[in-house]
Amino acid sequence: MKRLLNFVIALPFADAGTTELPLIRLLRLSLFQVSVGMAMVLLYGTLNRVMVVELGVSAWLVSLMVALPLVFAPLRALIGHRSDYHHSAFGWRRVPYIALGSMLQYGGFAIMPYSILILADPSNNLAFIGQFFAAVSFLLVGAGLHTVQTAGLALATDLATPEKRPRVVALLYAMLLLGMVVSALLFGHLLQDFSHKRLVEVVHAAALATVIMNVIALWKQESIDLKRAVANIPRPPFRETWGAFIQGGHASRLLVVVGLGTAGFSMQEILLEPYGAQVLGLTVSQTTSLTAMLAGGTFLAFALSGYLLSHGGDSYRLAAAGAFIGILAFALVIFSATAESPMLFRVGTSMIGFGTGLLGVGTLTAAMALAERGHTGLALGAWGAVMATSQGLAIASGGAVRDLVTGFAISGSLGQNLIAPSLGYRLVYGIEIVLLIAALVVILPLVLRSRRDGPQSPSKFGLDQMP
Repeated sequence: MKRLLNFVIALPFADAGTTELPLIRLLRLSLFQVSVGMAMVLLYGTLNRVMVVELGVSAWLVSLMVALPLVFAPLRALIGHRSDYHHSAFGWRRVPYIALGSMLQYGGFAIMPYSILILADPSNNLAFIGQFFAAVSFLLVGAGLHTVQTAGLALATDLATPEKRPRVVALLYAMLLLGMVVSALLFGHLLQDFSHKRLVEVVHAAALATVIMNVIALWKQESIDLKRAVANIPRPPFRETWGAFIQGGHASRLLVVVGLGTAGFSMQEILLEPYGAQVLGLTVSQTTSLTAMLAGGTFLAFALSGYLLSHGGDSYRLAAAGAFIGILAFALVIFSATAESPMLFRVGTSMIGFGTGLLGVGTLTAAMALAERGHTGLALGAWGAVMATSQGLAIASGGAVRDLVTGFAISGSLGQNLIAPSLGYRLVYGIEIVLLIAALVVILPLVLRSRRDGPQSPSKFGLDQMP
């Protein structure tokens, strides 16, 4: 049985369990990530497409609804802080927040399909009611998934031993990706024969599945601590704890690097495939393969990072290398239009994935090191808040800049010499280069300081340890 389990979850995760946290218990805990992945697919993929195509909702309104969960992302640091010091009748800290997040997700999914159907009817004089409750439902689900993920990762960090902590968090993120893949395939199959009734059934089933999976995930994970329950443990103000967390400048610099680096790699998120089609004349199948190139570059970065960190590599230098490679990658992508070279474009795309992987592994490793010095929930919450917020804002602003500049260029407002359709794309890629240069400047003192401190102890962080 043990050999079969090891085969199913793949060898890189086989040693994630310990006597205190067996592998089966860890896999059960990871179900909260599956529920989060399911919610993300439903919000950002399935419902996005259904509202625009099948229901004919305005694209700007759909974009606004999808962006609403990002409003709650910056509060992840506060959620983590409050879960660090939460006082409950059973002495639990993380469980109440995961339960609250699950209820928020359930409530959002419960009213979501009905509000979407109301706003999809243009003849309805009360369409504003649908708009209002659709916004509320998206906001509730976003608040719930951010709460569940922040408190769940903090709980996993609490339960895992320090030497196993990277692999435990890695397994949880792998389960997030698994949940997204399986949910995307399942939703696509269930909604193949679309109807209003089927939409309501699918979304309500997702609400029920969320609660069931999170209850199974939490069952007997956090011990009842009656001493903590009756103890009068003061919770310091968030501002005071945050000040202690960022004292010395390591944490604040790291979060700035996460924000700049994530934004630098994310503005192109929805632009690479249109760029390949409109500027380089690639076919649909050729642009679709770009996703595989990005993923291949990222996984190669994971493998290299695992080797370097296991041999005393430094997380800050790894992140800096990722930003530098990203600068070269976007330069190649820009030059590929001038040279009319799809090959340069493909190489640049692979390098974007490679740089993203190095930067992500480096910043996540550094954030986990900060968590080990205390304030676990706050550290992981802050990292997640900065990454989610900067990614969402970067994707939205990248598309807006491209549309605005391309519109001016095609209309001739920028002059006869600037009418190329690639101009908007190139400007976005240029902004990304500037953001990555800024990330390099910010991280440089941390790199120099780590070199003065000497070589790092080996860290078990590899291909399996990155979201």
